[in-house]
Amino acid sequence: MAWKEFKKGKKSRVDVQEFEFNLEDNLFQLQRELTVKTYQHSNYTSFYIKDPKLRLINKACVRDRVLHHAIFRVLYQIFDKSFVHDSYSCRLGKGTHKAVNRLERFSLKLSKNNKDNFFCLKCDVKKFFDSINQNILLKLMERKIEDNDTLWLVEKIVKSFDKGLPLGNVTSQLFANIYLNELDQFVKHNLKEKYYLRYCDDFLILSCDKNELLKLIKPLNEFLKTNLNLLLHPNKIILRKYSQGIDFLGYVVRPHYRALRTKTKRRILRKAEKGKITELNLPSYFGVLGHCRGHAIRQLIIKSLV
Repeated sequence: MAWKEFKKGKKSRVDVQEFEFNLEDNLFQLQRELTVKTYQHSNYTSFYIKDPKLRLINKACVRDRVLHHAIFRVLYQIFDKSFVHDSYSCRLGKGTHKAVNRLERFSLKLSKNNKDNFFCLKCDVKKFFDSINQNILLKLMERKIEDNDTLWLVEKIVKSFDKGLPLGNVTSQLFANIYLNELDQFVKHNLKEKYYLRYCDDFLILSCDKNELLKLIKPLNEFLKTNLNLLLHPNKIILRKYSQGIDFLGYVVRPHYRALRTKTKRRILRKAEKGKITELNLPSYFGVLGHCRGHAIRQLIIKSLV
């Protein structure tokens, strides 16, 4: 099952084909190494992608990535039920659009159907994946994983990287949610904030009281530093009025409508001008525009294809 899930969309890749050529032998060898605990994680291959900013991706070999998928399937069932409702990154039935929809529902409630204004505190964790403390992460997972063999394997995966977590492992997204679930619980149960949303290391807190939000910055930073060895990014702590628009996950939520973030709009239009939007990738762009007021941009893209 893990192999079938893993190879979706990857069948044409050489390393995947090579592994599949001797699939039974490779899987049995992996099973033997896990049984006698001689398994060692291989080194990573590093490369950069633009998404849209430059990101360093560390890619494990196929054998390790198949194992990552298998361990993810088991651990997800254990940990996901303990996460707060309004954590939206890499969870079944969640995602960016669900998060933005939830933000709109919160906004309508706080603004009394767009009659009143309110405030939004938006924060970002500084160098999140690089700053995750592996020992703290392992201790958090020990609370729910009772099987020693599973703990041994989890530690092998976590410690396979020098520092923090690698962008590229499917397990890293789950581990990140386990780590920041501590923040989620603190915000919901200690700070008792009702209107809270998080997607990976970006989070929002909404309130009609501007001063209340300003007072949250210090305890948030102290909690992150003391408990998770993290800090808020000082240049990405933003307080805005609803009437100014709330920028979240590529969209700007305003009273009465949702717009595409200006940077995202410019990037799409540049790609259209350079002929990088084709009939093959057109549906993905129209999918993004279908979730906001994007008719004018859609027309410009169509013109670029003619």
